[in-house]
Amino acid sequence: MEDLWGVAVLLFQLWISVVLGLIMLPAMFGFSLGVTGVYIKILVQILEWATLRIQRGRKEQPSVPVPLPYGIIEREGSSMEEEMGELRRSRRGSLAGGEFCLSDVFYFYKKGVECIVDDRVTQCFSSEELASWNLLTRTNQNFRYISLRLTVIWGLGVFVRYCVLFPLRITLAIIGLTWLVIGTTLVGFLPDSSVKNWLSELVHLMCYRICARGLSATIQYHNKENRPQKGGICVANHTTPIDVVILANDGCYAMVGQVHRGLMGIIQRSMLRSCPHVWFERSEMRDRQAVTSRLRDHVAAKNKLPILIFPEGTCINNTSVMMFNKGSFEIGGTIYPVAIKYDPRFGDAFWNSTKYNMVSYLLRMMSSWAIVVNVWYLPPMTRQNGEDAAHFANRVKSAIAHQGGLLDLAWDGALKRGKVKDSFKEEQQKMYSSMIVGQDGSSSPQGAEEE
Repeated sequence: MEDLWGVAVLLFQLWISVVLGLIMLPAMFGFSLGVTGVYIKILVQILEWATLRIQRGRKEQPSVPVPLPYGIIEREGSSMEEEMGELRRSRRGSLAGGEFCLSDVFYFYKKGVECIVDDRVTQCFSSEELASWNLLTRTNQNFRYISLRLTVIWGLGVFVRYCVLFPLRITLAIIGLTWLVIGTTLVGFLPDSSVKNWLSELVHLMCYRICARGLSATIQYHNKENRPQKGGICVANHTTPIDVVILANDGCYAMVGQVHRGLMGIIQRSMLRSCPHVWFERSEMRDRQAVTSRLRDHVAAKNKLPILIFPEGTCINNTSVMMFNKGSFEIGGTIYPVAIKYDPRFGDAFWNSTKYNMVSYLLRMMSSWAIVVNVWYLPPMTRQNGEDAAHFANRVKSAIAHQGGLLDLAWDGALKRGKVKDSFKEEQQKMYSSMIVGQDGSSSPQGAEEE
């Protein structure tokens, strides 16, 4: 019995030595030993081999399923005027120009059926479809039964992910969060000074880097000369709560959010002691004017960290950027846009909050292969003369979508849980009315499709 206890102690010491010496310490000081990079290269080769084997298996076994493409409705990118004009020209004797035509009913009937079968809003809140299987159990479609070798590789992958990577990531997450609470609490006792600010940023960077290593995160930052500066506002597309860890791994930000209870509340209070984060009570969140005032005061202090805001207000599935809430763009100051794009081959980073709670989601993330992500810092943008907040928000959104290779959608992310606003429906009616009376109805649609 003593021998077994001695072996267990030895294994525990070896485990802690590996975690501290090979992962945690290098992460704290911002350098890598290259282990994650080698791991990703090996993983890419395995996934490419599995893809070729599955393709060959489809030829040998016609019953093997084929992944569905993204979306089942083929839509054209033309406007309402163009589509109706084509519909009228295809029907002999139809009226032309801006007059009413009964065949217009078929256009709206077609659009309504498309929304019922496969609307674009719902697509943004479901996991991204993969062109090939990534050897994860939750996306396999029984591909592991194609051949014996593929089954063995899949079984080894399950062992590595759940018996090696998962315990390692849990250990690093606990260390990172514990150090964040202890470090920020200790720094909070220091008087306000440049030394306190420096120590606070150092503690935050170290903790986020440890947590990023705990997810086997491989992050490629582009255009670092455009990184957000103090006194500014950083806005980014939102896929997952991990976005905060990804961005804070390269610089410190002032977080904005609602005050929580429990473990999250402890972390928030400890962070607030060392850094001027902006946490709101639930009652304050309903008061738009109070929120805007506090954020404007923060931006006015040019020595404070840039505010990090996700204007979509909810997580989108890594394929699109949805409407930005204009409140973030009414504050003033310089906007620093950031585009974030995850590689779906190594794991699904999207958090579907209607399907998984936070704990379930984090467990899925920690049992994935890795987190591989590209981050682009875009040139700073300011509000132009005569430009309202809504148009400024759309301009920033379009720049982020273009850089990240994401679809630029006008739909409001609030449709994930709410009903379509009457104003959206009225906008479509106004466009049709302007076309009938012969006015210019070329403005971009602001409507939304029902879920």
